Amino acid sequence: MITSNHEFMKALPIIKKIQEAGFEAYFVGGCVRDALLNKEINDVDIATSAFPAEIKKIFPKTFDVGIEHGTVMVLRKNETYEVTTFRTESTYQDFRRPDEVVFVRSLKEDLKRRDFTVNALAMDQEGQVIDYFGGQNDLKKGLIKAVGSPEERFFEDALRMMRGVRFISQLDFVMDNETEKAIHKNHALLEHIAIERIQVEFMKLLLGKGRQKALKTFIETELYCYCPELSPYKNELISFAGLEGQIPTQLAAWTLLIAFLEKTEDEIEPFLRKWKCSKKEMQRVKTAYIALQQRLKAPLTRLSLYQSGYDIALEVEAMLPFFYCESDIAYLEEVNASLPIRNKQEMAVSGNDLLQQFNAKPGKWLGEALDAIERAILLDEVVNERDQLLDWTHSYLKKKRDNS
Repeated sequence: MITSNHEFMKALPIIKKIQEAGFEAYFVGGCVRDALLNKEINDVDIATSAFPAEIKKIFPKTFDVGIEHGTVMVLRKNETYEVTTFRTESTYQDFRRPDEVVFVRSLKEDLKRRDFTVNALAMDQEGQVIDYFGGQNDLKKGLIKAVGSPEERFFEDALRMMRGVRFISQLDFVMDNETEKAIHKNHALLEHIAIERIQVEFMKLLLGKGRQKALKTFIETELYCYCPELSPYKNELISFAGLEGQIPTQLAAWTLLIAFLEKTEDEIEPFLRKWKCSKKEMQRVKTAYIALQQRLKAPLTRLSLYQSGYDIALEVEAMLPFFYCESDIAYLEEVNASLPIRNKQEMAVSGNDLLQQFNAKPGKWLGEALDAIERAILLDEVVNERDQLLDWTHSYLKKKRDNS
């Protein structure tokens, strides 16, 4: 398993050097889980009995990235590796951060504080798996089960409840009964967690191949009641959970969710703002939602494709099967190829051209005129050529004056 994986092989010298210095070191957590599941591994986590100061003595180039929590970044051959000291944690006052982190020399003590059995696995340099809590058996069963007492784990870190349902989706597993009962009993603890952290887990949940099962657990445990703006929408979430197929992107996930919640265009930005989405993401989701509503009625026109942009229009086509509609990429490509312009900068006249041509001062009229020119080009009312656009604008402004 070690020799067949590039990421493990790259990091193996780090483990060996720590062991040569007289300490224990292991691969731990998700990388071990994914290796056992024959999944792709993008990075590895290393845990050690060496304390941070000892790691800094072993390696010539290190960075303190979370040294108070026992993590030191080791630099080797232009690659960085997180090395974290075995640790245990004291009481938790805010259901998220421990009051105190205590470094220990015991791997078992370190693994005991982890969230789920499938993540409480370690592997040595020979590829031998160390499993104190039945994680390998739960991997075979396809089971998400808390390490030790589920309630204790969730009181330590309430975000683990969202992580649990996220893992159902990502791994296409089911949840252990006692773990699920503990989530249902303690779901209100989620209100202590920052929305940004909840959003990360929620998105991973929506994008996983086991999304239907995960959303069912998310709803039945009532975690949704402590997520922004979702509490009144139980029936809509149940319908959303019934969607067949895997959602391809985060943009599609937000857009489909909003469609099933039947939000209006004006409600989209306030909804996403509550979820702490960026302005750029809010705008992209709103654009995709508008394009989706148009596309469900008819193929996108040249104007609607231009307004959404080709990339978003492609994503909208990919959403159509969720509504039992057929996508038509060939038609979309044809319309896209026929666009005379792809943005305002490609128009043959600018604002300065209009100011000079009409010897006028800047004002509201200028933006309106540029918008009108843009639309006229896309609707084939005028060719995108400077003189023709200036003539067309002259007629447009005259008509506006006559009608005012």
